[in-house]
Amino acid sequence: MTKIAKTWCLIGLIAAVCTGFLLAIFTQQPTLQETVQTQDITPSVEHEQGKKHLPFLRLNPPAHLLDDAVLTQPDDANKPVFDRYTVVERKARKLPLTLPEIPPFYGEKVVYLTLDDGPYVHTDIILDILKEQHVPATFFVLGVQVEKYPAILKRIYEEGHAIGNHTYNHAYREVYKSPADYLNQLQRTDELIQKIIGVRPRITRAPGGTVGHFNQKYWQAIKDNGYVDIGWNINADDASKATASQIIANVCYQMGNRALWNRAIILLHDGPSQTETFKALPVIIQYLKKEGFQFRVVDLRTPPAW
Repeated sequence: MTKIAKTWCLIGLIAAVCTGFLLAIFTQQPTLQETVQTQDITPSVEHEQGKKHLPFLRLNPPAHLLDDAVLTQPDDANKPVFDRYTVVERKARKLPLTLPEIPPFYGEKVVYLTLDDGPYVHTDIILDILKEQHVPATFFVLGVQVEKYPAILKRIYEEGHAIGNHTYNHAYREVYKSPADYLNQLQRTDELIQKIIGVRPRITRAPGGTVGHFNQKYWQAIKDNGYVDIGWNINADDASKATASQIIANVCYQMGNRALWNRAIILLHDGPSQTETFKALPVIIQYLKKEGFQFRVVDLRTPPAW
Protein backbone atom coordinates (compact mmCIF):
# COMPACT_ATOMS: atom_id res chain seq x y z
CA MET A 1 0.00 0.00 0.00
CA THR A 2 1.40 3.44 -0.93
CA LYS A 3 2.00 6.18 1.63
CA ILE A 4 -0.86 8.20 0.17
CA ALA A 5 -3.25 5.27 0.48
CA LYS A 6 -2.17 4.63 4.05
CA THR A 7 -2.74 8.29 4.91
CA TRP A 8 -6.26 8.27 3.48
CA CYS A 9 -7.03 5.05 5.37
CA LEU A 10 -5.91 6.66 8.61
CA ILE A 11 -8.03 9.75 7.96
CA GLY A 12 -11.00 7.54 7.21
CA LEU A 13 -10.52 5.59 10.42
CA ILE A 14 -10.34 8.75 12.53
CA ALA A 15 -13.43 10.17 10.86
CA ALA A 16 -15.31 6.94 11.48
CA VAL A 17 -14.39 6.94 15.17
CA CYS A 18 -15.42 10.56 15.55
CA THR A 19 -18.73 9.92 13.79
CA GLY A 20 -19.31 6.93 16.06
CA PHE A 21 -18.93 9.10 19.13
CA LEU A 22 -21.46 11.58 17.82
CA LEU A 23 -23.92 8.88 16.85
CA ALA A 24 -23.60 7.31 20.29
CA ILE A 25 -24.56 10.64 21.83
CA PHE A 26 -27.37 11.42 19.44
CA THR A 27 -29.00 8.01 19.89
CA GLN A 28 -29.45 8.79 23.59
CA GLN A 29 -30.77 12.32 23.23
CA PRO A 30 -32.50 14.56 20.66
CA THR A 31 -30.55 15.51 17.57
CA LEU A 32 -28.95 18.93 17.40
CA GLN A 33 -31.74 20.17 15.14
CA GLU A 34 -34.40 18.88 17.55
CA THR A 35 -32.56 20.47 20.49
CA VAL A 36 -32.42 23.82 18.74
CA GLN A 37 -36.13 23.62 17.88
CA THR A 38 -37.35 22.53 21.31
CA GLN A 39 -35.21 24.74 23.54
CA ASP A 40 -35.38 28.51 23.91
CA ILE A 41 -31.77 29.32 23.05
CA THR A 42 -32.39 32.73 21.50
CA PRO A 43 -31.34 35.64 23.74
CA SER A 44 -34.54 37.01 25.21
CA VAL A 45 -35.28 40.46 26.54
CA GLU A 46 -35.09 39.04 30.06
CA HIS A 47 -31.64 37.59 29.38
CA GLU A 48 -30.43 40.85 27.86
CA GLN A 49 -31.51 42.77 30.92
CA GLY A 50 -29.97 40.19 33.22
CA LYS A 51 -33.26 39.72 35.07
CA LYS A 52 -34.07 36.11 34.30
CA HIS A 53 -31.80 33.14 34.73
CA LEU A 54 -31.43 30.10 36.94
CA PRO A 55 -30.63 30.64 40.64
CA PHE A 56 -26.99 31.12 41.58
CA LEU A 57 -25.02 28.03 42.54
CA ARG A 58 -23.35 29.62 45.55
CA LEU A 59 -20.19 28.01 46.90
CA ASN A 60 -18.86 28.79 50.36
CA PRO A 61 -16.35 30.15 49.67
CA PRO A 62 -16.76 30.43 45.89
CA ALA A 63 -13.00 30.47 45.33
CA HIS A 64 -9.56 30.13 46.86
CA LEU A 65 -8.12 33.52 47.76
CA LEU A 66 -4.38 34.02 47.81
CA ASP A 67 -2.99 34.97 51.18
CA ASP A 68 -1.05 38.18 51.76
CA ALA A 69 2.24 36.29 51.97
CA VAL A 70 1.60 32.71 50.81
CA LEU A 71 0.88 32.56 47.08
CA THR A 72 -0.18 28.98 46.62
CA GLN A 73 -3.32 26.82 46.60
CA PRO A 74 -4.48 23.48 48.04
CA ASP A 75 -3.32 20.48 46.00
CA ASP A 76 -6.81 18.97 45.77
CA ALA A 77 -8.69 22.17 45.00
CA ASN A 78 -10.94 22.48 41.97
CA LYS A 79 -11.91 26.07 42.69
CA PRO A 80 -10.98 29.33 41.00
CA VAL A 81 -8.00 31.23 42.40
CA PHE A 82 -8.16 34.98 42.94
CA ASP A 83 -6.02 37.65 44.54
CA ARG A 84 -7.30 40.19 47.06
CA TYR A 85 -4.88 42.79 45.74
CA THR A 86 -3.99 44.25 42.36
CA VAL A 87 -0.38 44.44 41.20
CA VAL A 88 -0.23 48.10 42.23
CA GLU A 89 -1.61 47.32 45.68
CA ARG A 90 0.84 44.48 46.26
CA LYS A 91 3.74 46.69 45.30
CA ALA A 92 2.50 49.50 47.54
CA ARG A 93 2.09 47.12 50.49
CA LYS A 94 5.42 45.44 49.72
CA LEU A 95 3.69 42.06 49.49
CA PRO A 96 5.01 39.13 47.42
CA LEU A 97 4.06 39.40 43.78
CA THR A 98 5.71 36.61 41.82
CA LEU A 99 4.30 33.10 42.14
CA PRO A 100 6.31 30.14 43.42
CA GLU A 101 6.84 27.02 41.34
CA ILE A 102 3.59 25.06 41.66
CA PRO A 103 3.47 21.45 40.38
CA PRO A 104 0.89 21.05 37.59
CA PHE A 105 -2.14 18.79 37.95
CA TYR A 106 -2.40 15.93 35.47
CA GLY A 107 -5.46 13.71 35.72
CA GLU A 108 -6.38 10.63 33.72
CA LYS A 109 -9.16 12.35 31.76
CA VAL A 110 -9.42 16.06 32.53
CA VAL A 111 -11.10 18.80 30.53
CA TYR A 112 -11.21 22.57 30.93
CA LEU A 113 -14.04 24.49 29.25
CA THR A 114 -12.76 28.00 28.54
CA LEU A 115 -14.65 30.88 26.97
CA ASP A 116 -13.05 34.05 25.60
CA ASP A 117 -14.13 37.62 24.77
CA GLY A 118 -17.11 38.06 27.10
CA PRO A 119 -19.06 38.76 29.12
CA TYR A 120 -22.02 39.34 26.85
CA VAL A 121 -25.74 38.52 26.62
CA HIS A 122 -24.82 35.00 25.45
CA THR A 123 -22.90 34.47 28.69
CA ASP A 124 -26.13 34.35 30.70
CA ILE A 125 -27.40 31.54 28.45
CA ILE A 126 -24.11 29.67 28.80
CA LEU A 127 -24.23 30.04 32.58
CA ASP A 128 -27.73 28.54 32.57
CA ILE A 129 -26.43 25.57 30.58
CA LEU A 130 -23.49 25.07 32.95
CA LYS A 131 -25.86 25.24 35.91
CA GLU A 132 -28.17 22.64 34.37
CA GLN A 133 -25.25 20.35 33.54
CA HIS A 134 -23.48 20.90 36.90
CA VAL A 135 -20.09 21.65 35.34
CA PRO A 136 -17.66 24.54 35.89
CA ALA A 137 -15.95 26.67 33.27
CA THR A 138 -13.38 29.43 32.97
CA PHE A 139 -14.21 32.80 31.41
CA PHE A 140 -11.36 34.90 30.00
CA VAL A 141 -12.96 38.33 30.00
CA LEU A 142 -12.21 41.61 28.24
CA GLY A 143 -12.18 44.86 30.18
CA VAL A 144 -14.41 46.61 27.65
CA GLN A 145 -17.02 43.89 28.09
CA VAL A 146 -16.71 43.90 31.87
CA GLU A 147 -17.60 47.61 31.81
CA LYS A 148 -20.75 46.86 29.81
CA TYR A 149 -21.93 43.76 31.70
CA PRO A 150 -20.78 43.97 35.33
CA ALA A 151 -23.79 41.99 36.59
CA ILE A 152 -22.91 39.04 34.38
CA LEU A 153 -19.30 39.09 35.58
CA LYS A 154 -20.58 39.01 39.14
CA ARG A 155 -22.79 36.06 38.30
CA ILE A 156 -19.83 34.15 36.84
CA TYR A 157 -17.94 34.66 40.09
CA GLU A 158 -20.82 33.89 42.42
CA GLU A 159 -21.66 30.66 40.63
CA GLY A 160 -18.18 29.32 41.24
CA HIS A 161 -16.62 29.63 37.80
CA ALA A 162 -13.10 30.85 37.17
CA ILE A 163 -12.30 34.23 35.64
CA GLY A 164 -9.22 35.02 33.60
CA ASN A 165 -7.86 38.29 32.21
CA HIS A 166 -7.97 38.55 28.40
CA THR A 167 -6.64 42.16 28.28
CA TYR A 168 -8.75 45.29 28.03
CA ASN A 169 -9.71 45.53 24.37
CA HIS A 170 -8.11 42.64 22.40
CA ALA A 171 -6.75 45.15 19.87
CA TYR A 172 -3.50 43.62 18.66
CA ARG A 173 -1.91 46.94 17.67
CA GLU A 174 -2.43 48.26 21.18
CA VAL A 175 -1.97 45.07 23.17
CA TYR A 176 1.31 44.05 21.53
CA LYS A 177 3.03 47.43 21.21
CA SER A 178 5.40 46.43 24.00
CA PRO A 179 5.48 44.31 27.18
CA ALA A 180 4.66 47.46 29.15
CA ASP A 181 1.54 48.09 27.05
CA TYR A 182 0.49 44.47 27.50
CA LEU A 183 0.85 44.76 31.29
CA ASN A 184 -1.10 48.03 31.29
CA GLN A 185 -4.01 46.28 29.56
CA LEU A 186 -3.95 43.46 32.11
CA GLN A 187 -3.77 45.81 35.08
CA ARG A 188 -6.54 48.03 33.75
CA THR A 189 -8.79 44.98 33.44
CA ASP A 190 -7.72 43.73 36.89
CA GLU A 191 -8.92 46.97 38.44
CA LEU A 192 -12.28 46.77 36.68
CA ILE A 193 -12.81 43.19 37.83
CA GLN A 194 -11.78 43.97 41.41
CA LYS A 195 -14.26 46.85 41.62
CA ILE A 196 -17.10 44.48 40.74
CA ILE A 197 -16.28 41.27 42.63
CA GLY A 198 -13.72 42.46 45.19
CA VAL A 199 -10.87 40.29 43.88
CA ARG A 200 -8.91 39.91 40.65
CA PRO A 201 -7.55 36.92 38.69
CA ARG A 202 -3.95 35.79 38.31
CA ILE A 203 -4.62 33.69 35.20
CA THR A 204 -4.47 35.37 31.80
CA ARG A 205 -4.82 34.48 28.14
CA ALA A 206 -3.07 36.41 25.39
CA PRO A 207 -5.41 37.54 22.57
CA GLY A 208 -4.77 35.27 19.61
CA GLY A 209 -2.40 33.19 21.74
CA THR A 210 1.23 33.78 22.62
CA VAL A 211 2.69 32.21 19.46
CA GLY A 212 3.79 34.99 17.13
CA HIS A 213 3.02 37.63 19.76
CA PHE A 214 5.23 36.90 22.77
CA ASN A 215 8.99 37.02 22.96
CA GLN A 216 11.11 36.43 26.04
CA LYS A 217 10.49 39.98 27.29
CA TYR A 218 6.72 39.36 27.40
CA TRP A 219 7.13 36.08 29.26
CA GLN A 220 9.45 37.71 31.78
CA ALA A 221 7.08 40.64 32.26
CA ILE A 222 4.07 38.51 33.15
CA LYS A 223 6.19 36.27 35.40
CA ASP A 224 7.64 39.24 37.28
CA ASN A 225 4.13 40.59 37.85
CA GLY A 226 2.69 37.30 39.05
CA TYR A 227 0.54 36.35 36.06
CA VAL A 228 0.14 32.90 34.49
CA ASP A 229 -0.77 32.63 30.81
CA ILE A 230 -3.06 29.74 29.85
CA GLY A 231 -3.36 28.68 26.22
CA TRP A 232 -5.49 25.95 24.65
CA ASN A 233 -5.06 22.67 22.77
CA ILE A 234 -8.61 22.03 21.52
CA ASN A 235 -9.97 24.72 19.19
CA ALA A 236 -13.72 24.58 18.63
CA ASP A 237 -13.27 27.15 15.85
CA ASP A 238 -16.45 28.93 16.96
CA ALA A 239 -14.84 32.31 16.31
CA SER A 240 -15.38 31.60 12.61
CA LYS A 241 -18.72 31.20 10.85
CA ALA A 242 -18.98 27.57 11.98
CA THR A 243 -22.43 26.19 12.70
CA ALA A 244 -23.29 24.44 15.96
CA SER A 245 -22.93 21.01 14.34
CA GLN A 246 -19.51 21.98 12.94
CA ILE A 247 -18.38 23.21 16.36
CA ILE A 248 -19.41 19.88 17.89
CA ALA A 249 -17.57 17.94 15.19
CA ASN A 250 -14.44 20.07 15.67
CA VAL A 251 -14.29 19.31 19.37
CA CYS A 252 -15.08 15.62 18.91
CA TYR A 253 -12.39 15.16 16.28
CA GLN A 254 -9.65 16.86 18.29
CA MET A 255 -10.61 15.05 21.48
CA GLY A 256 -9.56 11.89 19.69
CA ASN A 257 -5.96 12.83 20.54
CA ARG A 258 -5.38 10.75 23.67
CA ALA A 259 -2.15 12.61 24.41
CA LEU A 260 -4.30 15.59 25.48
CA TRP A 261 -6.69 13.72 27.75
CA ASN A 262 -4.78 14.59 30.93
CA ARG A 263 -5.14 18.34 30.22
CA ALA A 264 -7.65 19.00 27.41
CA ILE A 265 -8.19 22.78 27.30
CA ILE A 266 -11.08 23.65 24.97
CA LEU A 267 -11.24 27.11 23.41
CA LEU A 268 -14.77 28.50 23.02
CA HIS A 269 -16.13 32.04 22.85
CA ASP A 270 -18.99 33.97 24.43
CA GLY A 271 -18.38 37.34 22.78
CA PRO A 272 -20.84 39.43 20.76
CA SER A 273 -20.20 37.69 17.43
CA GLN A 274 -20.63 34.10 18.62
CA THR A 275 -24.23 32.93 18.22
CA GLU A 276 -23.66 29.20 17.67
CA THR A 277 -21.51 28.32 20.70
CA PHE A 278 -24.32 28.10 23.22
CA LYS A 279 -26.28 25.89 20.81
CA ALA A 280 -23.38 23.43 20.61
CA LEU A 281 -22.37 23.52 24.28
CA PRO A 282 -24.97 21.10 25.75
CA VAL A 283 -24.03 18.38 23.24
CA ILE A 284 -20.31 18.94 23.83
CA ILE A 285 -20.78 18.61 27.58
CA GLN A 286 -22.83 15.43 27.21
CA TYR A 287 -20.17 13.96 24.94
CA LEU A 288 -17.42 14.72 27.45
CA LYS A 289 -19.47 13.30 30.31
CA LYS A 290 -20.17 10.13 28.34
CA GLU A 291 -16.44 9.71 27.74
CA GLY A 292 -15.75 10.04 31.47
CA PHE A 293 -13.94 13.39 31.61
CA GLN A 294 -13.59 15.37 34.82
CA PHE A 295 -14.45 19.06 34.42
CA ARG A 296 -12.06 21.47 36.11
CA VAL A 297 -11.59 25.22 36.31
CA VAL A 298 -8.32 26.78 35.23
CA ASP A 299 -6.15 27.59 38.25
CA LEU A 300 -2.48 27.88 39.20
CA ARG A 301 -2.03 24.11 38.79
CA THR A 302 -3.43 23.88 35.27
CA PRO A 303 -0.67 22.43 33.04
CA PRO A 304 0.66 24.14 29.93
CA ALA A 305 -1.51 23.36 26.94
CA TRP A 306 1.47 22.02 24.96
